[in-house]
Formats: sequence, C-alpha cells, structure tokens
Amino acid sequence: MDEVQVHVIFSGRVQGVFFRAHTEETARGLGLRGWVRNLPDGNVEAVMEGPKSAVEEAVNKCTIGPPSAHVDKVDTKWSRATGEFSSFSARYF
Repeated sequence: MDEVQVHVIFSGRVQGVFFRAHTEETARGLGLRGWVRNLPDGNVEAVMEGPKSAVEEAVNKCTIGPPSAHVDKVDTKWSRATGEFSSFSARYF
C-alpha cells in the first residue's frame, strides 16, 4: 500500500478548543505518524503520514473537530511519505 504525507493548515476556531489534542488522538488512533502544532496566527498546522485512506480519514475527522471547534478552511498539500516520523506528537513553541 502506498503511503502519503499531507501538510495541513486548519483555519477557524481551532485554538483553545482542544483541537490539537483531538488531532493528535485521531492521528494516533489511525496509526499515523507526524505532528500537530498551534501557529501564532491562530491556525493549527499538522503533518500526517501513513496509508492514503487513513490520512484522508484523519483530515476529514479533524475538519469536523471537537464539539467547541469550528473549522472554516482546510489547506492541504499532498506528497509521498518521507518516512521521517516514527510516531505522532503535539509540538509546542
């Protein structure tokens, strides 16, 4: 099975609403590798790597987000998996 990587920027009400924790839990539950972090501009950035169907599912679930979040926009850049990650984690500044 081909593995892919997606670089995602989630915009909207995505900070201070457990969005980063939701993304981390979703990605780990699907066996993905990569990271998620809050950005200074109020957006959330993530890199997810794994089987294409699992990565697509993660992006879709994150677009819905936790109950208090509201995602207005999702920017994605798809590429081949690099294999540089061994797990999924939240990053902090």
